[in-house]
Amino acid sequence: MKMKSRLSPRTPPIIRRTSAPVAFALLLIALGATPAWCQAGSGKPAKSKEQVEADKEKNKESEAENALKAKYDAAVQEKNWPDAESTASQLIAQHPENWKYQKKLGDMQLNQGKYEKALATYEKTISAAQSEAAPNGDLAATKIAVAQMLTSEGNSYLKLRKNEEALAAFSKAAEMSPNPGVAYFNLCATQYNMGHTEGALAACDKAIAADPKKADAYFIKGSILLAESTTDAKGVLTPPAGTAEALKKYLELAPDGGHVEDVKQMLGFIGVKVETTYKEKQK
Repeated sequence: MKMKSRLSPRTPPIIRRTSAPVAFALLLIALGATPAWCQAGSGKPAKSKEQVEADKEKNKESEAENALKAKYDAAVQEKNWPDAESTASQLIAQHPENWKYQKKLGDMQLNQGKYEKALATYEKTISAAQSEAAPNGDLAATKIAVAQMLTSEGNSYLKLRKNEEALAAFSKAAEMSPNPGVAYFNLCATQYNMGHTEGALAACDKAIAADPKKADAYFIKGSILLAESTTDAKGVLTPPAGTAEALKKYLELAPDGGHVEDVKQMLGFIGVKVETTYKEKQK
C-alpha cells in the first residue's frame, strides 16, 4: 500500500505596497541624498539652517587660510621675503591666536634685516607659544620652535652688535633645544669673537659633543688651544694637548672648508705633518 507524502503547507508571500513617502525617500537615497527622518533614525540629527551656514563659513575660512599658506610657502621658496612677510601678516590678521604665524612673520623680518622688529615679534611669540604648550600643546614641538626663535634672537642681537644679549639668547636656546649643537656652536663662536677664550672653549666642547661633525667647532677649539702654547728657553713651541687633533679633525671634516689654509699653516707652525688624503678619507 503506497503512502502519499504529505507536503507541508507554504505560507504565501505577503505583498506590501510601498507608501509614497517611503518610495520618495528611497529615491532620494539612490540619488545620494539623505532624508531628514533617515538622519534622525541613524543617530545624526538634522542640522539647523544656522548650523549649515556656520559650516559653510568655516569651510570658506579654511580655504582662505590654506590659500594664504600656499602663497607664503611659494614666496619663501622664491626667497621673496617682502611678499612672505605680507602674507604672514594676513595669516595673523585671520588667526591672531596662532603663534606659528607670528613666528613666520619674525623669520621674514629677520631675513630682510629688520632686526629690531624681528626681536619684538619673537619676544611676543615665545611668550604665546610657552603659554599654549603648558596646558594642552605639543610640548616637544613647541620647545623646538622656541629654541629656533631664541637662536634667531641671538643672530639679530649679533647684527645689532649686542653681544651680551646674543650670548643670553644662545644660552637659553641651548637649554631648550633637544639638539643643541647649533646653539652651543653659536655660543662658542660669539665668545671667541669677544675674546672670552675660556667660555668659548667650553662651548666648543659642548658643540662637538652634541654634533661631532661640526667642523668649525674644531677649528675654533684648535685656534684657542694653539694661542695657549708655551715656548721654552730654546724657543721650542709646545701646544696644549688636543691642539693638533682638533685642527686635523677640521681638515678631515671640511677638506674644502674656508679655513683649510689657515689650519695647514697652524699645523706646520707646531711641526705637525699635514696629510694630503683627507678628501679620499671623507669619500
